[in-house]
Amino acid sequence: MREYLLTLCVTAAVTYLLTGPVRKFAIAAGAMPEIRERDVHREPTPRLGGIAMFGGLCAGLLVASQMSNIGEMFELSSEPRALLAGAALIWLLGVLDDKWGVDALIKLGGQMIAAGVMVWQGLTILWIPVPGVGSVALTPMQGTLLTVALVVITINAVNFVDGLDGLASGMVCIAAAAFFMYAYRMWYGYGVEAAAPATLFAVILMGMALGFLPHNMHPARIFMGDSGSMLIGLVLAAGAISITGQVDPDLLQAATGSEKEAVKSTVPVYIPVVLLPLSIIAVPVADLVLAVVRRTWNGQSPFAADRGHLHHRLLEIGHSHSRAVLIMYFWSALIGFSAVAYSVNSASVWVVLALAMFSAVGLFILLLPRFTPRVPRWAQAVVPPRYRSKGRPAEPAEEADEAGQSSASPAAGETGAERSGTVAQANGATAVGARGGHRVPQRSKAGSRG
Repeated sequence: MREYLLTLCVTAAVTYLLTGPVRKFAIAAGAMPEIRERDVHREPTPRLGGIAMFGGLCAGLLVASQMSNIGEMFELSSEPRALLAGAALIWLLGVLDDKWGVDALIKLGGQMIAAGVMVWQGLTILWIPVPGVGSVALTPMQGTLLTVALVVITINAVNFVDGLDGLASGMVCIAAAAFFMYAYRMWYGYGVEAAAPATLFAVILMGMALGFLPHNMHPARIFMGDSGSMLIGLVLAAGAISITGQVDPDLLQAATGSEKEAVKSTVPVYIPVVLLPLSIIAVPVADLVLAVVRRTWNGQSPFAADRGHLHHRLLEIGHSHSRAVLIMYFWSALIGFSAVAYSVNSASVWVVLALAMFSAVGLFILLLPRFTPRVPRWAQAVVPPRYRSKGRPAEPAEEADEAGQSSASPAAGETGAERSGTVAQANGATAVGARGGHRVPQRSKAGSRG
């Protein structure tokens, strides 16, 4: 565990320290796209944050290779090399897209090539456990197709959710933490050495996300771009493929005493082909399905940008930018760590009760801006201003006078936030209001950065 923690710290530190110089390089290189109608941010922001994240990945693998315990896997397994090769290809493709733009079909082909390189070097799915049947071995063609599909889906899911400052990196960090618990329990609890690479990939992914997150929180100073979102998506998929395709079910059968118990254990524990990617892409996949249905219903192309994404809906119903991100963090953590709890004790009723309770809390927070509860007078000092009781209603003459003042020029000493209060209240989010005291006209349409 100490070696994993050291790898985590080194990866996070290198990513954090590289992000500042990368930001200056991105500005100098002109990797600052103009603001589009569907964007949420209001100022041109440099991309290419994936360069720093790739540097953290390389540093984490280098440090891990020099460890006395986890360094042995670099001699016994080709998976770290397969990950590095696939990550280098997808990172290079992302850098080209961030700077000059790459056609969607070309990016899809590049993602499939990166997945194919990992398969060629041995990082592939060999078998899957099926309840009631046992472990089902896959043919090389089936394993290759399933591996490529998992990589492409995970990469695009992470890229799809990258719509708000700090959203993608935080959600991936949460998923990586849940995945680390999966893999470490498999390795340490069952003594399966083949789960060690997946545990390492999860730790490195956590370090990459944690190191980049301080620079990417709202208001973001740099975006990860496709070079970062596709990179962390590939690392997440590589960990899932590693623990699913390389762990021998016979080892679990020997540890649990029967094939039935082994399959029962492997379904929630090391079947991240189904369970783990869903912990990170459940929210964006739901958003994707809704977007396709919505655009098709309206006679638009499924690839057309609009303002109907989940994070935009959170902004529209009254959540601020930061609160919308935290809500999506909450749901990702609820799904991911509920899967971990289920893998520990699938028969416990407390897992179901806790899941129901936290889901109710999440729904309450989600719908909070839709109503204004009556707060007792003694509690008004500790609640946000929007939930405090208003003063006496203004007289008609006072309302007319205030309306006249609002149409005039701002009074002396009035702050920029107060002058743009109409925009902030209309959208319910500081992300679509003014930044730095400059008033920005309200846009009728906004979308993700894509």
